[in-house]
Amino acid sequence: MAADGRSPEARVQTLREQIEDHNYHYYVLDDPIVSDAEYDRLLRELEDIEREHPQLVTPDSPTQRVGAGPAEGFEPVAHDIPMLSLGNAFSDEEVSEFDRRIRDQLDVESVHYCAEPKLDGVAIALRYQNGLLELAATRGDGRTGENVTSNVRTIRAVPLKLRGHNVPERLEVRGEIVMTRSGFERLNARLADAGEKTFVNPRNAASGSLRQLDSSVTATRPLHFFCYGAATSDGLPDRHWDILEQLREFGIPVSAEARRVDGFDGLLEYYETIGRKRGELDYDIDGVVYKVNDLDQQREMGQVSRAPRWALAHKFPAQEEITRLLDIDVQVGRTGALTPVARLEPVFVGGVTVTNATLHNADEVRRKDVRPGDYVVVRRAGDVIPEVVRSVPERRESDLKAWAMPAECPECGSAVEQVEGEAVARCTGGLVCPAQRKRALEHFASRKAMDIDGLGSRLIEQLVDHDLVHSPADLYRLDHETLAGLDRMAGKSADNLLEALETSKEADLGRLLFALGIREVGEVTAQHLARHFGALERLAEAGVEELESVRDVGPVMARHIRAFFDEPHNRAVIEQLLAVGVRYEVVTAAEDEEQPLAGCTYVLTGSLSKRTRSEAKAALEARGARVTGSVSGSTTAVIAGSEPGSKIERAREKGIDVLDEDDLERLLA
Repeated sequence: MAADGRSPEARVQTLREQIEDHNYHYYVLDDPIVSDAEYDRLLRELEDIEREHPQLVTPDSPTQRVGAGPAEGFEPVAHDIPMLSLGNAFSDEEVSEFDRRIRDQLDVESVHYCAEPKLDGVAIALRYQNGLLELAATRGDGRTGENVTSNVRTIRAVPLKLRGHNVPERLEVRGEIVMTRSGFERLNARLADAGEKTFVNPRNAASGSLRQLDSSVTATRPLHFFCYGAATSDGLPDRHWDILEQLREFGIPVSAEARRVDGFDGLLEYYETIGRKRGELDYDIDGVVYKVNDLDQQREMGQVSRAPRWALAHKFPAQEEITRLLDIDVQVGRTGALTPVARLEPVFVGGVTVTNATLHNADEVRRKDVRPGDYVVVRRAGDVIPEVVRSVPERRESDLKAWAMPAECPECGSAVEQVEGEAVARCTGGLVCPAQRKRALEHFASRKAMDIDGLGSRLIEQLVDHDLVHSPADLYRLDHETLAGLDRMAGKSADNLLEALETSKEADLGRLLFALGIREVGEVTAQHLARHFGALERLAEAGVEELESVRDVGPVMARHIRAFFDEPHNRAVIEQLLAVGVRYEVVTAAEDEEQPLAGCTYVLTGSLSKRTRSEAKAALEARGARVTGSVSGSTTAVIAGSEPGSKIERAREKGIDVLDEDDLERLLA
């Protein structure tokens, strides 16, 4: 009998259904309903029962994702339906010509399209027979690929068994195996620690992981799968968008960024929207794909050689280039962290000219073996932050010296400390260091902290360089004459800043805690600390054990908080702030009291005018609610600002309440 008194057969069936349901919520809906620990507990229980009763093991059991032993090679697989390439466009004019050709051939005024991100991964075909995964094959040359079924079975995002009762007898879907950026960083760190060769980028990592002859190795790699269509259409809707929706219901992950758009203007608007969001995604994309939505129209358009006429890939500008590394400088951050920065010969990457790029830390410089004078590969990471990927050693001059982190801070001359167990070196100068002081003041005045309007980085530079401000409390001692005498500051600007400083004195405790710049403490955690302790005095005296009892506070963060309040200088800054009139309302509600929105789940969409999206999210979470990024059956309501996205349509389709900003304010009140 199982632990709950049920027969092993019944318990196994229940566990499998629960695990697959959790996989569906995690990978398809992007809305996990249990913690990782609870998921692992269910999986271990299933493994234990199957170990005791091996006759109950089936090929579609979640336990069969661990991988088998090494294979001799990958057998070839002929694709029943070729996996075609796509035509590429690199300009608006080429997209316009694509749209014109389709309108002319179909003899219509406007075309309905489906637009999706172009994932930078490994193309894959998955074949299901009676709802069970039967075969997984790489694209290969488009007509013949490699059988990688045993490896793909280890990827949790790929369902071994489809959901629902209307699954076609035979279904083949096409998609992309990718490695997330966060997973890629963890994998490379693990390989580096083990002294093994690291991967250059997530795509290479995904490809290398998928082609492991030992599938148990693939099982340890953070691979994900997104489906972008079906090769067979029997039993499926007659529009591409509806097919994607149907596949999602079958439990197959589909990109949440897919959209229906109309005409040429809709195509370009989508391209620009995804381009702006590119850095926020946890996976690499190199463009977007446009497809005629109606399958009958697709068939009418047909194909040429190896590409369909009804689809097009609109590529983003190249993201990697080679240039010379002129030097490595060191920047000092708010917490004293020293970050090596590459000074480069100007190079055009991903649509912009790059002259500086991050090198992260000294360990990364050593791992990549990057030296001043080297030729290096530069990438716009996430199309936002340029980074040096690697050196090009075959072009290196023989006498280049290896770079080392300076022993003294380049800003203040204080000693540089390398704490054991941390990759980051830090300046020990604290607020004595002008660089740390500037960054700390910028953080203190930022919108999510004290929200001091008009106190920007240029003005802070002047205040520190003129030795006028040494700590946040000094900001509140500034007078009109001092401010008006600074560059680009007139009398009116000085008055406005003084008014903003006075307004900021009425502080929310959570904002004040966030503004103090305690290491690891973000805005949400600061709100949790405020609710738990209610007053600065209680927090300042709390021990590590009590700090760890606060939501989202782990051992490392607890030690940082304790260390912050143990530092006499930090205590002095807090006393000075209170002395100059900074006030906060004492919070009386303890965190363990029942919270009014506990058990509720909300989704935010569109632009809010009364508070930022992050502020609204923090306010909802402070009242016990969960805020997720996608609409699902567990969503309580969708909160919509101006210009909401497709989430509002999905909510209405599911009969989920849609609230406006006024509703949100009433909810929070």
